[in-house]
Amino acid sequence: MDELQPIVLLIVSGLLLRFSLTLTGQAWAKSHAQTVTFMVLPIITYVITKTISGNIALSLGMIGALSIVRFRHPVKSALELVMYFNLITIGIATSVRTKWAIQLVICTILIIFFVKILQKVLNKYGKSFYNMSFNEGNTSNTLEVISIKKIDFIEESENLANSLNDNENKQYTYRLHFNNKESLEEFKKKLDKNQSIQKVNVVYN
Repeated sequence: MDELQPIVLLIVSGLLLRFSLTLTGQAWAKSHAQTVTFMVLPIITYVITKTISGNIALSLGMIGALSIVRFRHPVKSALELVMYFNLITIGIATSVRTKWAIQLVICTILIIFFVKILQKVLNKYGKSFYNMSFNEGNTSNTLEVISIKKIDFIEESENLANSLNDNENKQYTYRLHFNNKESLEEFKKKLDKNQSIQKVNVVYN
């Protein structure tokens, strides 16, 4: 129980920082990768610290091991980098104190599924726990809408990836991305009664 308290504190602290950033207009912190990163990274650091505390030789070995996570190409996702650190930390912690490695694995799995389940629950009520980030290598279902008039509810949608206004031809083009086919189809139904829409293109992944 004593070891559970700091882990809960770390998760809550990460979430508080994440919400503080999003509430002050830092939209980058609201993606799925950043949400999981803010929750998992403090726990990884905690396990590393507990593992190497009081052992200078192990501390030096840890520095060498963690230096493996270096890339000559840019990492597209913050979550990808955190998972590499996670895997290395699990390996090191297992060689010193297995229970820390087990706790880290369990916490990581629980956080990943918790974030995903919470997003699905909120989606049913028309809300979102995080935004999709389309620069992180995520596959998505795409909806392209071409209209002769501006459509406010599309422009306000969290799924809107980009829009193009052609004032000369009086044409508005919107491209939206969705996590799954169901959410795309649900959004598409809202377009059926809109007479200003000229064309709708759908791409499923």
